[in-house]
Amino acid sequence: MKNEKIATLFLDIGGVLLTNGWGKPSRKLAVAHFNLDPEETEERHHLTFDTYEMGKLSLDEYLNRVVFYEHRDFSKEDFRSFMFEQSKPLPGSIDFFSELKAKHKLSVIAVNNEGRELNEYRIRKYKLDQLFDAFASSCYMKLRKPDVDIFHMACDIAQTLPHHAMMVDDRMMFVDVAKSISIHGLHFDELKNIKEKIKEVEFKFN
Repeated sequence: MKNEKIATLFLDIGGVLLTNGWGKPSRKLAVAHFNLDPEETEERHHLTFDTYEMGKLSLDEYLNRVVFYEHRDFSKEDFRSFMFEQSKPLPGSIDFFSELKAKHKLSVIAVNNEGRELNEYRIRKYKLDQLFDAFASSCYMKLRKPDVDIFHMACDIAQTLPHHAMMVDDRMMFVDVAKSISIHGLHFDELKNIKEKIKEVEFKFN
């Protein structure tokens, strides 16, 4: 990475810092807990979740389409609380990237797909605003990864050139899309592996 030293770090949140906000395992738990029809719930979820993640639906509207399209014996607040409770920190990850930021004086920008209410709950709950300088989240950008424009916009927000930025994501496709516009990329599978990969990165401020 000669002459391409990294000054800005783009981080995914779900799968890198925290568990996924509303991934398939969480939905399976919800189906069992609330005794929902699994096929109908998954079909409705897939038909509408992208729209929610792009900030074009509120969480209430998403739930109306996916769960509360018919009478239920539980409340919407019960379901929302269950959704939020699925978010857990990945051990050591927030601390590691916070230390990396401080050590190398990095700008750190979230580039993640998440609906507004889940995103803002996770930011508050885990004090992610102490790590991130800005949030290029899908619900604010009206774009979702792998749309390449979200990466261009993240560079604009960070005021950085792509080759001075690095994307860390648990989805290899998203890493590859970032690389396609000259953003460096690392695939996050587990923290110990990222720690080894980071040792090979040249940062602008050492």
